[in-house]
Amino acid sequence: MAELTTARLRVRAMNEDDAPFMLELLNQASWLQFIGDRGVRTLADARGYIRQGPMAMMERHGFGFDVVEGLSDGAPLGLCGLAQRDYLDAPDIGFAFLERHAGKGLAHEAAAAVLADAQQRLGLMRILATTRRVNLRSQALLKRLGLQLERLIHHPEDQRELLLFSTAA
Repeated sequence: MAELTTARLRVRAMNEDDAPFMLELLNQASWLQFIGDRGVRTLADARGYIRQGPMAMMERHGFGFDVVEGLSDGAPLGLCGLAQRDYLDAPDIGFAFLERHAGKGLAHEAAAAVLADAQQRLGLMRILATTRRVNLRSQALLKRLGLQLERLIHHPEDQRELLLFSTAA
């Protein structure tokens, strides 16, 4: 993934040095409620999660989840990027921010940049997104990005219901 810069943000590849940030993000209440418990409890767990998740995805597909930093200070604020999931026929965009940075438009700014890069540089015209029914903020953001609700799907691992959104193909 190319590093992306917006008016307030830098989106860059994740690496093992991001373990403290990821440990915090993966254990905050909103992540646990809307995404799920990944069982990451230590810095070593976080480094393993980064290696086996975002870094491995980047190696296999040329995209993955990236760290979103404040442009002015370089502080990690959240993550945003693309994943290729076995149960979806196109990459899906995802985002999550530390709760203290919610409501500032940062997720929209980062996701719009990632979506534009995916379409322009990577040539991915069909991008998906999934969210739980109760995650109204994510649904609103996906709609603001221009994605449309397609249908309800069931996650193959635990059968939780997910709303599937997509860009116009």
